[in-house]
Amino acid sequence: MTNRKINLLIVITVFTLTILACNAALPQTEPTSAPVISTLEQPQEQDNFPLTEADVPRVSVEDAKDALDSGEAVIVDVRGAEAYAEAHIAGAISIPLTDIEFNPSGVALDKDQWIITYCT
Repeated sequence: MTNRKINLLIVITVFTLTILACNAALPQTEPTSAPVISTLEQPQEQDNFPLTEADVPRVSVEDAKDALDSGEAVIVDVRGAEAYAEAHIAGAISIPLTDIEFNPSGVALDKDQWIITYCT
């Protein structure tokens, strides 16, 4: 598989996981106690895509912070620019979901890093 195909597969995976994670963040009848951040590790095959929201890997806030602080991970805020400007996780980069949807190959992320996305 060429590098370009692998990169496209990774971006598509990030997109899929982000959509699933954002759908999980829709208004709920009861408030949750703490935010949950979705995580993406580099897939080995296309069969590794999560099929349901429950299959999306999760990472605790503490583990996400440790990974960001150590340089092991990049945290991506996939909300719109306005929401990012209003408030975001310190150190997170803004890549709105619409950018991923309409130009997945244009997403500039280091594919060797752990990519953690959030939308709430």
